[in-house]
Amino acid sequence: MAVQAVATARQSVSLYPSLHLQFNCEIEAHGKGLQGDLRDFKFPQLSTSRRERRNRHCCPRLIRAAVSGNAISTSGASRKLSDTPEIPKTDVVVIGAGIGGLCCAALLAKYGYKVVVCESHDIAGGAGHAFERQGFQFDSGPSFHAGLSIKPSINPLKQVLDAIGEKVECVQYKNWIGYLPEGTFKFTANKDAYEAEIRRVGGARAASEWRELEDKMEPLARAAMALPAAALRPDPAVVFTAGRFLPQLLPFLPATKDMLSPFSGIVNQVVKDPFLKQLIDLECFVLSGLLADSTITAEMVTMFKERHREGGSIDYPLGGGGSIIEALVRGLEKYGGRLLLNTHVDEILLEGGRAVGIRVRPTRGTNKTPYTIRAPKAVISNASTWDTAKLLPNGALPAQSYINRANVTEKTDSFMHLHLGIDAMGLPSDLECHHFVLHDWKRGVGAPQNVCLVSIPTVFDPSLAPEGCHVVHAYTAGNEPYSIWKGMDRKSPEYAALKEERSEVLWQTLEKVIPDIRDRVKLKLVGTPLTHERYLRRSEGTYGPAIRAGRDTFPGAASEIPGLLCCGDSTMPGIGVPAVAASGMITANSLVPVWQHWALLDSLDVAAA
Repeated sequence: MAVQAVATARQSVSLYPSLHLQFNCEIEAHGKGLQGDLRDFKFPQLSTSRRERRNRHCCPRLIRAAVSGNAISTSGASRKLSDTPEIPKTDVVVIGAGIGGLCCAALLAKYGYKVVVCESHDIAGGAGHAFERQGFQFDSGPSFHAGLSIKPSINPLKQVLDAIGEKVECVQYKNWIGYLPEGTFKFTANKDAYEAEIRRVGGARAASEWRELEDKMEPLARAAMALPAAALRPDPAVVFTAGRFLPQLLPFLPATKDMLSPFSGIVNQVVKDPFLKQLIDLECFVLSGLLADSTITAEMVTMFKERHREGGSIDYPLGGGGSIIEALVRGLEKYGGRLLLNTHVDEILLEGGRAVGIRVRPTRGTNKTPYTIRAPKAVISNASTWDTAKLLPNGALPAQSYINRANVTEKTDSFMHLHLGIDAMGLPSDLECHHFVLHDWKRGVGAPQNVCLVSIPTVFDPSLAPEGCHVVHAYTAGNEPYSIWKGMDRKSPEYAALKEERSEVLWQTLEKVIPDIRDRVKLKLVGTPLTHERYLRRSEGTYGPAIRAGRDTFPGAASEIPGLLCCGDSTMPGIGVPAVAASGMITANSLVPVWQHWALLDSLDVAAA
């Protein structure tokens, strides 16, 4: 069924939505004092004072659980960890407070369910959480977003925020800089500017072939964008909720047959120029973690369409990426949902082969006695497929079927990270926020450490750092092998030495943007695959599943186990902030009757683009 194919393929993606994973870095603080005057920033968008901006926007501080009985504040609700009562029963329990889990939980609370979210970490947000060190506010997760400032928006995250009545204030911008072997490449959220840059760097042939590819992508993009993610649900009732958008889908139905195919299928029809082919592989890799021959067509055509639409721009949330998490938590709690931080899930409880609840273990506070939360409506896992499998009993069906599937699911690689606090004195006032470097085409786009990315969010929001300073995040793009780190003692000299060795490529990347950056450092935090594995509880610190288009598809919300649903980057539509938001929305919609889902759509302005 063509409509269903579009529905499953539907991925409203923003620009490079998920190149980052949440983590707590091990810290090396330089013994330099914070000094120097703030350089002459020019921010016409930001009229409020620095202190007002910090108070209004640095909200991730409000959703971090402090140590041992200190107050937790989420959306203004303060409570003692030791005073938090056990919750023996709820309608739905969600494992993990990542973006997908919070979207799902907030929507279910909006729908009227009693919802509890259990998060092992002391900070909500999963891949999108923010953290502070010595006055520097860091994004540990996504920093590229699109469609958060417009309405209607095709971004599923914006659709969730609208549904729960929450807003994230953003700065809009258009440019980011690539450093390629050919020289600099200025990426712009503008169709004509992107083609002009392809012509400047790659030549007339590359530009001509790009125009042909755009023509090929147009009906595919229109088909992919014809169904708002908010209309989707993983059951036959999707005929009714998605059917209301059928008139705008019908003209593009023939294009839907290619939606789940590898993007290389249409690329190879028109693109022969070597530079353009490599550039497209790069665009695919920084979005999906895979090359064009393994990235689904729907993902890429939607991204290009959204990025290059008239008036297109990229969004950076004021207060950092944690502002998004705070908005989702506000929505969850506004409708009566509960977020339990420092609450580790040890086991998914099965009775008669059905998931009926979870066994949790508090990790902070005076009472660390394990207890059970029963959830007769559903248990929803926002953990990765491999980490969900660890919570299930071995040997008995249907749990073993899930475990077997997880065991054969291929993983993408992990990350190296540098989070830096630097002296901003003397840096140019027109410094761009986002940069990336591809070191060598010959090594292959996906080769270890070949693609590195940089974010400097204080370009837009100086309140994220002490005066006169910048926040900098540099990271390898999901291309750091776990194998070289496996089994290392994180306290050993060998581990410290390997951290220095494997982070050197990030310093070299940063020197293309700020040549004297090593002399400017006041705070340095280094993250490795072991950091991801430990703090994110992600198997081997992986970026996510390496589900290759044309060979396999992401599983849907339903699992092999009755009563156990899933959302997040191991679930259709896959990796990426909009994708995981869509998965959370789809999973939530699956638990409500059609009339209630329909009423939600009536309340939203979700006309497809």
